Amino acid sequence: MPQEAQRNRRFVLASRPDGAPVPADFRLEVGEAPAAGPGQLLLRTVFLSLDPYMRGRMSDAPSYAAPVVLDQVMVGGTVCRVQVSNHPGFAPGDWVLAYSGWQDYAVSDGRGLLRLDGPHPPSWSLGVLGMPGFTATMGLLEIGAPRAGETVVVAAATGAVGSVVGQLARIKGCRAVGVAGGPEKCRYALDELGFDACLDHRAPGLAQRLAGACPDGIDVYYENVGGAVFDAVLPLLNPRARVPVCGLIAHYNDRDLPPGPDRTPLLLSTLLKRRIRMQGFIIFDDFGPRFGEFRQMMGGWLAEGAIRYREDLVEGLERAPEAFIGMLRGRNSGKLVVRVGPD
Repeated sequence: MPQEAQRNRRFVLASRPDGAPVPADFRLEVGEAPAAGPGQLLLRTVFLSLDPYMRGRMSDAPSYAAPVVLDQVMVGGTVCRVQVSNHPGFAPGDWVLAYSGWQDYAVSDGRGLLRLDGPHPPSWSLGVLGMPGFTATMGLLEIGAPRAGETVVVAAATGAVGSVVGQLARIKGCRAVGVAGGPEKCRYALDELGFDACLDHRAPGLAQRLAGACPDGIDVYYENVGGAVFDAVLPLLNPRARVPVCGLIAHYNDRDLPPGPDRTPLLLSTLLKRRIRMQGFIIFDDFGPRFGEFRQMMGGWLAEGAIRYREDLVEGLERAPEAFIGMLRGRNSGKLVVRVGPD
């Protein structure tokens, strides 16, 4: 085994955040790399995905998935090279999509791994060809069910999920309206991703500006954010609108329910009177068997140039905590990926 394989860096969850995560919530440990036993593989992490769902996994509040255990490795999707193989289905040097977390090396028995090949960079399997792209595609097409001529609105419009939602809406013949943080992100949505309109949620008068951008109302709202964006969207939802609920990043760091009047009666009344379908989903729980189908579809759109994709690549595992904290504050531009080791 090469000498460098003896050293394994890993970030563990040192404490559960009280509100927004801080660097002290993570602890870097350095030890020996694990060894692959019979029927096992040693994986070397090359790319690590950073995603908003990880904030929920840092909490021990009841959720759809078990929390990260204190003093254990932070969870995360990875693209790895097979370093050592005692498994007949994999060879040293193979690229694989795994879920080995914030560390250099991990041992696997091969279950849950996807061998990667094809014309696209391996790291894209953490973004447009991976969980974020899968989430965008199935949430929009299966729950949102957009029809040509309709208006589709998506928040966090230049993120890993939102950027795909908007482009798919255009492919389906819809008007795509994005909401993003800052004029630079809005320009990217318009000029590079092909959105019909994009609104800066940091500028005043969001509700009025959104109404102006959606003169025929909103038929599909792809929910990534919650908060003030949803407040602006709700009055504009058309009868029989569809609302796929993917995430609520505006509330991930909340300690308690936000102050103010109870908005539940207004929400329920709007859903009832306008016969709106609002559905949450967890991508691999609800659509997992269709991941291969998705990768074929997305590969075709990428080959045609119908979907454009941008990565925000951070160099070095040691920068993962600060990059993750920045992502929750909207500082990334595109899919956030950490290069952990050499190709």
